[in-house]
Amino acid sequence: MSSFQKHGIDISADEYADANRWAIETFAPNPYQAITWRISKGSQKLVSAVESELLQTVNHRNDARGGFELREGMLELIEKLWNENFLLGLAANQPAGSLKIMENLGILQYFKYKEVSGSTGLRKPDPRLLLESCKGLGVSPQEAIMVGDRIDNDIVPAKTLGMIAIRLISGRHANQHPRSGYERPDADVHDAEELEQIIRHLIAHPPKASNNNYLE
Repeated sequence: MSSFQKHGIDISADEYADANRWAIETFAPNPYQAITWRISKGSQKLVSAVESELLQTVNHRNDARGGFELREGMLELIEKLWNENFLLGLAANQPAGSLKIMENLGILQYFKYKEVSGSTGLRKPDPRLLLESCKGLGVSPQEAIMVGDRIDNDIVPAKTLGMIAIRLISGRHANQHPRSGYERPDADVHDAEELEQIIRHLIAHPPKASNNNYLE
């Protein structure tokens, strides 16, 4: 909000929340760009000025929040699955520099496939990013489980490829809702404990393959 205030636009917390809600409900590919557009009321000059300032301060803002928000219990779950010989791979829209942050947090060591959008040039919802992860793990999509928090970027491409798809209801996209039956995840979870239970259940009782013809 401070970026708008520098350009003479005062917005309230409610106005920002409304723009954020609109971005999520419309499945905006980039919520930040959508929020900026909504608040700017279509003024391309204001959009350009705010986005330019945000780009200049992105590294500082990332450093201020530690780069990642690691959900409670997730590191322990990742380590547990790794110790049980699960093959773990990344499939994230993140800059290449995020890999160093993950290494510093002690996360990266547990992943066999260690690439993100910034290092591959592919971004979700492009299914090829998920395919690259499967390829790096040496498995087919039908043998893989995708865990993500966005229906459009995570669940849809995973279901397109025939993967099991688990949605972690968390963060700004928690209020996304499937737009059709084809976009429904195989399971919804809210925390690490539920995620572990669902992973084990779906491995023991795989869901029936559905005819999800997203690409037609």
